[in-house]
Amino acid sequence: MELHVDHRWFLDRQEEILRDDLTVNDLSVLVGMTARHRVNTPHLDHADPDAYWRAATFLEEIVLLRPLPARNEFYGYGVAIAYLEASGERVETKFELWRDLIHDIRGLRLDSYEIAARLRSFSRPGDSA
Repeated sequence: MELHVDHRWFLDRQEEILRDDLTVNDLSVLVGMTARHRVNTPHLDHADPDAYWRAATFLEEIVLLRPLPARNEFYGYGVAIAYLEASGERVETKFELWRDLIHDIRGLRLDSYEIAARLRSFSRPGDSA
């Protein structure tokens, strides 16, 4: 399922995930994420991006560009899970798995395709919609 969201969706997830009234430091990050996930050929040999790649771009941008004043890693984790679930995918949500992924993102060791592959590895078999 191809699900497109807008910056308001990210703001709604902020309220749900963090339950705090954190002012967004840089709304342009959320607007940029909206545009990026709509790209249908992000790389010449990677046409038709899936929900995992889109969730990966959200996680990558939130972790690296830090649109919030605090708790960006947790926010990115929550946004990626929320997007995958809204797209009909089910993934393991234990933060320990995600913590290692986030550490690798912060260390600039992964690109969006490698992040997406890791997210796919978190998929719960037989649990997709």
